[in-house]
Amino acid sequence: MKVYDESEVHEKLNDLKDWSYSDKSIEKTFEVNDFASALAFTLKAGIEAEKADHHPDILIHSWNKVKITLSTHSEGGVTDKDFDLALKIEKI
Repeated sequence: MKVYDESEVHEKLNDLKDWSYSDKSIEKTFEVNDFASALAFTLKAGIEAEKADHHPDILIHSWNKVKITLSTHSEGGVTDKDFDLALKIEKI
């Protein structure tokens, strides 16, 4: 599995709105209407992650924000698995 270097990650991030690269991971904070929506979004993202057998870090904060952080830990960086899951999460 190919691990992208930083410049390759930044290039691929052009296809994802508001995602950023930090510490060998890609991440985005989603803002929803309320806490119940944050919980629902988290569940939907978790279902997509489980289907892909790829498990992000998910943080609910400020009652209506959900931060998703993706990295292929077993490979030590960002791979296609991360970008594929990010695209699925974008469709939620």
